[in-house]
Amino acid sequence: MIPQKNQFSEANEWDEPEEEVIRVYSREEIVALQQSNASKYRALSPWKIVLTQLLITAISMVIWSFFGEPVGVSLYTQSAFLGGLISVLPTTLFLIRLELAKKSQRRLNSGRFLAALVSGEFIKIVVTLMLFIGVAYFIPGVLWVPLLVTYLLALKCVWLAWLWR
Repeated sequence: MIPQKNQFSEANEWDEPEEEVIRVYSREEIVALQQSNASKYRALSPWKIVLTQLLITAISMVIWSFFGEPVGVSLYTQSAFLGGLISVLPTTLFLIRLELAKKSQRRLNSGRFLAALVSGEFIKIVVTLMLFIGVAYFIPGVLWVPLLVTYLLALKCVWLAWLWR
């Protein structure tokens, strides 16, 4: 008996799709594409994010100053300042770590930059935790709502920096 083709075996959605063709661009082609659309690919300076965090901290301090008993510098304002400091200081240390890695005497390859990125992020996390613990233990009477609100606002400044780009 000779096997015959099944009349129901035509291609359908259950069959494996054909191989997709993926084009790999060279470095020169990517640079040419970026230069043709330069306004879409502007570099975002990380130091602008730190300046935005400082600006948000100052705005938050002004807003929280209205809640204190004497309007002006009160415990609310100081707590808001501490929240901003807990956000700005670790970010600054992280950026300094990356700048030092870029200016290193050794040739910077992707592995070393990744190591600098991970170590910088570790420094950022440790310093943030140390600052929160330090504020909790060494500053009596700190108001946590202004501190945490300002910290979270300053932490999310990356979104504002992308919008201003």
